[in-house]
Amino acid sequence: MVKVIGVGDNTVDTYIHQRKMYPGGNAVNVAVLAKRLGCPAAYLGWLGNDLRGNLIRSALTSEGLDLRRCRIVDTMSTAFSTVTLINGDRVFGESDSGACQLLHLEKEDFEYIQNFDVVHTSVFSHIEEQLIELKAVSKLLSFDLSQRHDDTYLNLVLPFVDVVFVSISNVPKADQQDLLSYMQARGPQLVIATCGEEGSWVFNGQSFYHQEIVPVEVIDTLGAGDAFAACFLVSYANGASIPVAMQKAAFYAAENCRHYGAFGYGKSF
Repeated sequence: MVKVIGVGDNTVDTYIHQRKMYPGGNAVNVAVLAKRLGCPAAYLGWLGNDLRGNLIRSALTSEGLDLRRCRIVDTMSTAFSTVTLINGDRVFGESDSGACQLLHLEKEDFEYIQNFDVVHTSVFSHIEEQLIELKAVSKLLSFDLSQRHDDTYLNLVLPFVDVVFVSISNVPKADQQDLLSYMQARGPQLVIATCGEEGSWVFNGQSFYHQEIVPVEVIDTLGAGDAFAACFLVSYANGASIPVAMQKAAFYAAENCRHYGAFGYGKSF
């Protein structure tokens, strides 16, 4: 199995209605969910020296992730976001980027990262200024844009990544394929778009591939997109075709909707 590392953002998803905290963050979630698929995995990020940071470190340690390059920042708190569920769909409220926004990779970090087959980071990782260096040491560099696809940001990121994920639920159907083509032409090998109940698309510069969602009784959608990303990356990097990787990812994302939090470990507050 390929080795996967999540680099950058972390957060504690704070479920107001439950009065529970769950460890999360795009880079964290992809690393954990790849580990659950059987891959050696690690996380590299900056956390505060507080209860939220302890929750994240404890959960990742329990999952067997390598945290040797994580840094604890005594002067900052760990990132958080508040979450409310409406019919199982997560709605984000107040948030703070905390210590992870200070992330700055050093020579030793890059030397460590180059040992991994898949490197994943995101728009929430505040790593744009170091993408050139990160690309140089990555065999396959993946980046999650979330819902951001304005020209200025795309031109800042896309030339330096191999695989990019983007949510296009807010893009009119008539414009979706044009957007994916526009993005792929700026550098990535693959552009992977999730569209909520309409499933997902992948464009590789030649063909568009579509995957329907897998029906499931939804408890919580938080982390479903990260589960899709983790499974697609692991499957694709291990040699699966795009359609096979998409199908596996859709099933993995559906299964992830059957519990609270991105990967569990809820703690009352």
